[in-house]
Parts: sequence; structure tokens; C-alpha cells
Amino acid sequence: MSNEKKVTILEIDEKNFISHILNKGAVKQDEFLQRRFVYDFNPVIPNKWIYLRTNGEKTTLTIKEIKDRNAIDETGALEVEVDDFDVTNEILNKLGFIASNYQENYRKVFILDNTEISIDSWPLIPVYAEVEGKSDRDVINTLNKLGYSLNDVTALDIEFIYEKIYGIDMKRIKKLKFSDSSYESMVEHNKQVKQKL
Repeated sequence: MSNEKKVTILEIDEKNFISHILNKGAVKQDEFLQRRFVYDFNPVIPNKWIYLRTNGEKTTLTIKEIKDRNAIDETGALEVEVDDFDVTNEILNKLGFIASNYQENYRKVFILDNTEISIDSWPLIPVYAEVEGKSDRDVINTLNKLGYSLNDVTALDIEFIYEKIYGIDMKRIKKLKFSDSSYESMVEHNKQVKQKL
């Protein structure tokens, strides 16, 4: 199981933040709508869950485990790429794993030095950025380069960001999604972006 080394910068001004990271040398890699089903283990294992995620081109099945919600190296992940989002969900259902909820978010991905900077838009909460690297040092170096420190970020996962920061229990929302018009607009925008990249 690999360890994800990442932190989150909450409530960014997306346009200004993108301009800032581009000025620091970041290069845009991708932009896409992500859809995911989240499944509990059976029986439930605290701080451990399964999710099936697709960005329209790549679909992955992942086991996530929270190790320390207050550290950069807080999450372990065991992941495999699968061919089909809907068929994999059906297989999981037949194995007794029924999704507890459906979620979607829009992500813009940039690379700066040894790190990936993702700008995430989720329903109901402000836009935020994630900085993820292969080591704690890579993450800290990128934060410093951008003018941030560990005091300016959180290591909370998305569930705890919703709950602890915004008072929203995302587990109670069966379908955490954008409006249909927003969804269609994002899909169309995504197609245009893919043609340019």
C-alpha cells in the first residue's frame, strides 16, 4: 500500500491561485470531471473504505486507509486500474459491496517541480488546492515556493473537510453532485480542454 503525501490549501481564489502557480513555473497537465462511488467494508472498518473513481478516461478501484488525519503522510492507498466504471460497480454490488454514496468533483491538475498541484471544485464548499508529492520534503518545498507554510494548510481528507470545516456530513448525502446544467457545462468544457492539451 502506497502512502499519499499531500496537504490541502482551503478556500483559494481559483483564478488568482492558477495565475500564481503558473508564474512559479507550474505546467497544466489535465482537467476533468471525476465521478466516484464510495463503499464501506463489510463489516465496517473505521478509517478504511473502498472507492471506484473515473475521470472519463481512467477508472481506478482503490482501498483507502487514514493513518493520521493531522500529518502530511496521512493516507495509505492500494489501487488498481479497471476497464469499466459501471461494470466494476456491478461486480462490487454482486460481491456485497453497495455504494454508500455517489460523489463528483471537478479537478485541474498542474505539475510543479516534484509535486502535483490539484485544484478541486466540490458541490457545496469553496474551491481548494491539494499539493501532493513523493516525500514530505517535496510537499514542503512546493508550499514554501508558493509562499505557504504548514501553518496555512490542513491534512484533513475530503470527508473531514466537509464535516469539520463546513459542518456538512457528506456520508448523509447519497448523491453529492453538481446540478445537471453545471454537469453538462463541465463535460463540454472538459472536451474542449482535452482538444487543447
